[in-house]
Amino acid sequence: MSLADDLPVKESIGVFVGVAGLDWLADGYAEPLMAILAGVVAGAVILASRRWRRQRQKH
Repeated sequence: MSLADDLPVKESIGVFVGVAGLDWLADGYAEPLMAILAGVVAGAVILASRRWRRQRQKH
């Protein structure tokens, strides 16, 4: 599979919206840079875990 098939775009956007929304509800304003950072980190973790799991299934 290609990299584009493994990218967790929907999950990353969900984390971004969740973090921004929670921050907005709690503080009255959203910090988009922190929400973007959380989304990117979550996406990277999901991507790495998918690749690791697929590699372990092949062996």
